Amino acid sequence: MRMLVWLVVLLAARVAMAQTRPAPPLPRYEVKRATSPIIIDGKPDDAAWAAAGKIELIFPWQSPNAPQQRTVARLLWDDSYLYVSFECEDADITAKFTQRDDPVDQDDSVLILINPNPSQAHAYIGLDMNVRAVYHGYLSVDGQYFYRQFNMRGVRLVTYIDGTLNQSDDKDRGWSLEVAVPWSNFEDLSRQHGAGTTWTANLGRWDGVAPNRSLSIWSDSLLEKPSPHAPTRFGELVFVK
Repeated sequence: MRMLVWLVVLLAARVAMAQTRPAPPLPRYEVKRATSPIIIDGKPDDAAWAAAGKIELIFPWQSPNAPQQRTVARLLWDDSYLYVSFECEDADITAKFTQRDDPVDQDDSVLILINPNPSQAHAYIGLDMNVRAVYHGYLSVDGQYFYRQFNMRGVRLVTYIDGTLNQSDDKDRGWSLEVAVPWSNFEDLSRQHGAGTTWTANLGRWDGVAPNRSLSIWSDSLLEKPSPHAPTRFGELVFVK
């Protein structure tokens, strides 16, 4: 009996540690339809991007030695693609992985996690993308199981580097990324997209070199350690005309 009591106390302590911050409201973002063509060249300077709202990533996890550099993301859509752009301030740009489905989240990288069927909060699609324009796409369940066999198709991804890659003896300025994801990649979870549809998602950025790395994020996952994989804490993407 005494052992059972200790197990209950330990479990309660772990649950409390997993959520040590007050829960902020889930964010909401209107994904507008692109009003003009988007050229995927790594530079989100097309006229269509000027009409997109900004998402500025936040730093829920504090580490005195980890960088806290600004990241702005935007989303748009049209009949063929979901578009995402990131603009990342970065004084020291680093990345080593070069092959598709490498663990690119260990590099300077960004990510988007998408649940196209918010009636359930278990399965979602992840796309991790590093500064070399290499991506890892996967299907995740509950943020604990990751299926690399899930094969994303037709993804168009380009980055632009304002600085020098993997050269730490100078000061870089930053990098940007544009990605276009065909709607067909989401059809196993939902065929509904476009104006009048609401999906849930999270966006994030891994920055720096281990052990001094930081994760900035759109919606605070409330996890004890830096991680975006908490599907019940995804923000809302509301698609509008």
